[in-house]
Amino acid sequence: MSQSHEGKNERVRLTRVVTRGGDKGETSMGRGMRVSKSDKRVEAYGTIDEASAQIGLVRSLAGDDTELCEMLRNVQIDLFNLAADLHMPGEHGEHLRVGEEPLQRLEAELEAMNAALPRITNFVLAGGTIAAAQAHVARTTIRRAERRIVALSLEEKVNPNVLVYINRLADFMFIASRRLNGNGATDDVWAPRAQRQA
Repeated sequence: MSQSHEGKNERVRLTRVVTRGGDKGETSMGRGMRVSKSDKRVEAYGTIDEASAQIGLVRSLAGDDTELCEMLRNVQIDLFNLAADLHMPGEHGEHLRVGEEPLQRLEAELEAMNAALPRITNFVLAGGTIAAAQAHVARTTIRRAERRIVALSLEEKVNPNVLVYINRLADFMFIASRRLNGNGATDDVWAPRAQRQA
C-alpha cells in the first residue's frame, strides 16, 4: 500500500491498494526496509491488527451501548497507533512512540466499568450474549498479541508503553464482556467439580 504524507500533521493519502510488493512473502518495515512477513515484528503488529478487527465486531454487536462503543472506537485508534509504533523501529520512529495518555484513559474507563459490576468469586467462562462472547474472542487475540510483543522485546527494543497498554487492554475486554452480559447478571461462572456435584 503506497501512501504520501502532507504537512506537519502527516495526513495519510492512500494512493494504491494493490502494490504486488508482498507477493514473494516480504513486506516493507518503517522506512522501506524489506523483511519476511514471518518476522517477529510483523507478527506483533499484525496480531494487533487482528485484535482491532475483533473489537470492531464487538462494536457492531454492542450498538445499543453507545458509551462502550465509543470507548472501543478509541481503543481501535490506540491499536492503530501501537501498530505504527511497532512498524517503525529505531530513531526514525521516535515521533510514533505511544505515550502514557492512552493507557491512563483506558485504566480510568476500566475502573469505572468495573465499579458498576458485582464482585465475582470464581472464573468466568467465555459466553453469554453474542457481544460478550465476541469480547472474549477479542481478549484472547489481545493476549496473543501480547505474547508476540514479549517475544519481540526479548530480541529488539520495544516501547514499554506498548506492552503495558496491550496487557491492560486484555483486562478491559474482560470487564467489557461482563458489561455486555447485563453487567454480570448472565455471567457463566466456573465452579470446582465438588461444587458442581453438590
